[in-house]
Parts: sequence; structure tokens; C-alpha cells
Amino acid sequence: MRASTYGNLPSELNGFFGRGPELAELGRLLEASRLVTVTGVGGVGKTRLALRAARQVQERYCDGVWLAELSAVRDPALLDHAVSEALGLTDHTARAPREVLAEHLAGRRALLVLDGVEQLVDACAELVRELLRRAPGLRVLAVGRRPLCLDGEQCFPLAPMAGPEAAELLAARAGAVVPGFALTEANREAVAELCGRLDGIPLAVELAAGRLRSLSVGQVLTRLEDRFRLLTGGARGALPRHQALRTAIGWSHELCTPKERLLWARLSVFAGQFDLDAAEYVCGGPELPQDDVLDVVGELLAQSLLVREEGPAGVRYRMLDTVREYGAGWLAAQGEAERLRRRHRDWYMGLATWCELDWFSPRQAEVAARVDTELPNLRLALECCLDDPEDGHLGQYLAGTLWFYWAGCGGLAEGRHWLDRALEVTADHDGSRLKALWVLGYVAALQGDPVAALAALHECRDGAAAAGNPVAMAYAVHRLGCLALVSDEVERAGELFGAALEQYREVGELNSNVLMCQVELALALAFQGDMAGALRLCHEVREICEDHGERWAKAYALYVLGYAALGAGDLPGARALLGECVTINHAFHDLLGLVLAVELLALLTATEGDPAEAAVLQGAADRLWDSVGLRLFGSGYFNGPRLACREQAGEALGEQRYAALAAEGRTLDADALAARALRGPARGRVALPTPRAGGAVQRNRPAGSREGSRRA
Repeated sequence: MRASTYGNLPSELNGFFGRGPELAELGRLLEASRLVTVTGVGGVGKTRLALRAARQVQERYCDGVWLAELSAVRDPALLDHAVSEALGLTDHTARAPREVLAEHLAGRRALLVLDGVEQLVDACAELVRELLRRAPGLRVLAVGRRPLCLDGEQCFPLAPMAGPEAAELLAARAGAVVPGFALTEANREAVAELCGRLDGIPLAVELAAGRLRSLSVGQVLTRLEDRFRLLTGGARGALPRHQALRTAIGWSHELCTPKERLLWARLSVFAGQFDLDAAEYVCGGPELPQDDVLDVVGELLAQSLLVREEGPAGVRYRMLDTVREYGAGWLAAQGEAERLRRRHRDWYMGLATWCELDWFSPRQAEVAARVDTELPNLRLALECCLDDPEDGHLGQYLAGTLWFYWAGCGGLAEGRHWLDRALEVTADHDGSRLKALWVLGYVAALQGDPVAALAALHECRDGAAAAGNPVAMAYAVHRLGCLALVSDEVERAGELFGAALEQYREVGELNSNVLMCQVELALALAFQGDMAGALRLCHEVREICEDHGERWAKAYALYVLGYAALGAGDLPGARALLGECVTINHAFHDLLGLVLAVELLALLTATEGDPAEAAVLQGAADRLWDSVGLRLFGSGYFNGPRLACREQAGEALGEQRYAALAAEGRTLDADALAARALRGPARGRVALPTPRAGGAVQRNRPAGSREGSRRA
């Protein structure tokens, strides 16, 4: 889920209990040190304490407190992507994610909470060292079972709860499952002994509390005592804390029914959250029918072995890391780990396929939110595909199928990572490889890497011709047209778009990509002076989009229609069209579409007679271009609105005033820019002369280009 402007800490910190002195001490450490690491055994409450401390100090950080949950990240190469995602960063360039992170945080006062660093401790240490070096205002609160071992690091070892505090926790949790349960003189001694045997580890105490639904405190203590003796050979000395927790988890495992134990083990294949449908498909089978999974999930929830959460993608479940690790051990012992891993992969390949189809529907926003939520599991599925050379074609298919997320939802950097990895694999399935190639060409082009884009698209085109694959051929030709368009080869672009559209029609292809091709052909016609042809194409796209509920491609059609309305002098119409365009592109984190629309709005604002606001918007757009890989400054066509705005606003304001206002605009992030762009015209403006249709662009047409229209 995308983060808000001021941070992404959970609104509710469920499960936090007591810990007042520890909370105060951790707060003092955060004031005194740039790097604090909370360490301790699994289940001791490190994450809860860290999040509560972060929430208490968040007012000190004007640029936000951000949580990056790393427990589901297994590949060090994905660490930077995961942290960027947590910060809500969208960057369409080919820059390394770490460079983007460091640049974003430099000059900001922010707190970054990294939870689960022990899995990637070396990679996390390297990342933290680099970020702290380059961002003086940054503070990092790390959470893990071991420190990062960096200079200046302040370690905060979190001890288990003291006896009275642990007893209060047990009473609170027991009260949730046994109405009316409370500490009394009759049970106080047994509760204290039980908490002592569990060494005050909160997770162990909560697991024991869940058993009070069916047992008394004395019965739980007796059974747990027997379990301790079994594990320690009868010794009654103090138990190591990790053994106390494992004993509590192991005892909970023993008290589970066979179906509960089986589901526990199988659920360990998920990374992060999962939903009921996924659990039923992946974990169901002859020993555990799919229809029984819901009831068994309910039992695991009641025993604190699963956590229920709600978000944009609906009700989800997750396992605490310690519980998942225990289940994974049993899954491996049963010899089922590989089978369940492949079953997990198959589910998420099916999910990606469904999402690709549903992208061309009214559910585009839901699809984007779903993939955001499922990203840890999709990464795990991609890893599974690419770990086995025989399944490399599945990795190519999955990386290609997610094109809509890479290109349409701001995931270019991670998409490039997976596509490059997938295409390193030699696979005999032409269709999967060809799809990955045209998607790589698309992604690389948007990142501003034309060499890689051309190489991938030419390989795709040649491979499609050899394999007789007209669909892959159409996509390759289409994306080659895009490269021609941004290079101001508008006649060549028109020919390629026309050929691709003809091929799309022949094979019956209709989706967001096809509509984008039609919009891009409209742009090529508009740049050649055929505004009537461009309008006809875009009105048709808009109608199809509204019939199907499609919004992403519609935004680009609105851009062309707004461009035409501005040129024709219909200022209110242009503002309405471009405002809707901004709203859609911002929602999908499509930086290219957003910056193009804002530049037209800046020119429109200057034309309406508000050069100061136009200068602010243009400055904000200039900053946004820094995160857009597809650089269009060399294009006389795309560069026209920018130059026209600077000319009009600069003449009205003077060079010094214009520069100051543009600098103000460069301080706006994407959220603030979208809000500013949608404010609407100010009252009392005196409209400047309206540029003739396409005039702003035509004044900057490259030398030697022809006027007139030419339909491919």
C-alpha cells in the first residue's frame, strides 16, 4: 500500500502492553543517536515497542516516520526496492534504487524504521551506512535479533517482561477469550509461576493465554511443566529464553489438531500477508479439504498463531515470523516444502494473469492495490520460477504479465530487475520470452534507456517473425513506434503505430496497450498538424475506456484532448480535461503522464492571466522530470508547452521573479503538486492571448519537419 505524505506507521498498534520504562528509555536513545537498534529474542515484543516509540516521537520529524517491513524480503537485491516502496517513492529512471533513496532523503528530517533486519543484516548495514552518510537529517530505528554492528550504533536489548507485567498481559489476553477472567488471589500464584516458566516472553505468554479457553491456569502450568522436563531432560534450572519460546510454540503445536498442525505448516510458504482464497488453494488437499480451511484458520486465529488484518485489499492474514519459522521446519520435515512452494507459485501466477485481464476494466484501482499488497508473494513466486532453469519460461511469463504494474503503477525499477533476470534464463517457450522482451523494451524506454529498449524490441520483432507470433510482433512494432515518437520521428512513428493497430485488429487484441497505441498515433497526427484526425482517435478511445471502465489509457486521451482544447482557445474545457488527467495519473503513480499534464496546465494558467502560479507549476514539473526516465527535453514537439509557458510567464514576471517562483515550485512533491494543479483558476485573472491550435508545439518543431497530416 502506498504511503501517505507524513509517514506510513499503522494507525493502530494492536497488542502493545505495558513497557513504560523501556519506551521512555528508547525515546531518549532516539533523541541522542542517529542509529538505534532494538534487539532481542523472537517474540519478546521488539516490533511493538519500536512502533510505539516511533509514534511517540513522530512530531519531531517534519518529513515523516516511515516503516519498512523486511521480514518477507529474502533477496538482498530487493532490499532497496522494498524500502523505496515503503517510502512511497516512484522513480521512472534507470538510476539504482539506492541512489533514488539517498537523493530523496538528503536534506530531509525523517525517521526510518527497518523491521526484520536480521534476515539481511549485511545488506541492511550497508544500506543504513550509505543513507546516514548522505542524509544528515535522517534517523534510523532498526529492529532485529542482532545489531547491525555499525559505528555510532546504539543497541537497545529488549529484555522479557517482568513478572507482574507479564501476569497483567496474560490476564488481558485471557480476558479476550474467557469473558470475566481476571487475576485473583486464587490464581495469582499460578499465573506468576506460569509467566516465570515462559520467561516473561510476550508471545509465549499470549500463546498460553489462548489455551485458557479450555484449560485452567493450573492445568496449563502442569502440562507446560511436563513439556519443559521433556525438552531439558528433567533439569529444573533456568531455561534459555529462546528455548522457553520454542517450548511454548512447540506445546501449542502439540495441542493443535492434525488439521491445525497441517495448515500451520503449509501456511509458512507465504511471505507477508495472504487471503483466504490463497490459503484454500495452496494449502487444501486430500488431508485438508478446501472447505475446511476457513474453520481451521479460525482456530489458528483463536490460538494467536495467526493475525487478522484489514487493508485496501480486504481481510488478510499473516503469521508472526517465529511462528512461521516453526511451521516451515515441520513442512520441510514432512517433505512437502517443494510441492507447496510450487503450488504457491501457481496461485500467484494465476493471480497475476487475472490482474492483467482485470486491468482493462472498472477495477483498475483495485488491481493496483491488490498487486501492491501481494508484492512479497509475487516476488517469492518469481524467485521460485527462476531458481529452477526448467521453469525459467514461467518466470519470463510472470515478469511480463505484470507489465501493467511495472509501467502503470510506478514499478519500473523493480520490473527491470525481474525482466533482466528472467531473460538471462535460456527457455524453449518462445511466447513467454517474446512477451518478456517487449515488456522489457517498454520498461527500458520509459526509464530513458533507448539502447536496451531497441535491443529488446528488435529481438522480439525478429523472434516473433521467426515463430509466426503476430501478437508479439504487434507489441514490438508498437513500442518501436513509441521510441520514434519521442525522438521526433513523427512520420515514422505514425507508420509503426498504424501497422501495430492493424495487427491488433487482425488478432482481436483490445486492452489498455491497444488504446495507448491509438492515443500515441493521435499524438503523431497532432504533431503533424492533423488535429481533426487526432481528435477523432482520442474521442473513440475515451468512449471505449468509459464503456469498459478503463482509466489509465483514458488519461492519455484526455491529455491530447486537453492539448487540442487549449490550442483552440477553450480554456475551461482544457482545464477540466487536464484536471481529470492529473487525478488519474497521480492515483496510478504514472509520473510521465502527470508531468506532461502539469506542463500543459502551467501553460494554460499563464494563458488565463496568472503567470505567478504558472511559474510555480512549471518549477514543480521541472522537479518531477528528475524522476522520469523518458527525457523529452530534446523533443521539439513535447518541449513546446514548457518553452511557451516560460516565455509567457517570464515576460510577465521578469527573469528574477520567475526563477524565484519556479524554485518555490521545485519544493513540491508529487502529492502537493497534484493538489496545487487541481486548485483551478484564480478569480480576477486577465486572460492573455490564447496560442493558436498547436502553436506552442509548432513554434518548436524540429528543422526540416513537414506541415500537414499523414495518416499511417
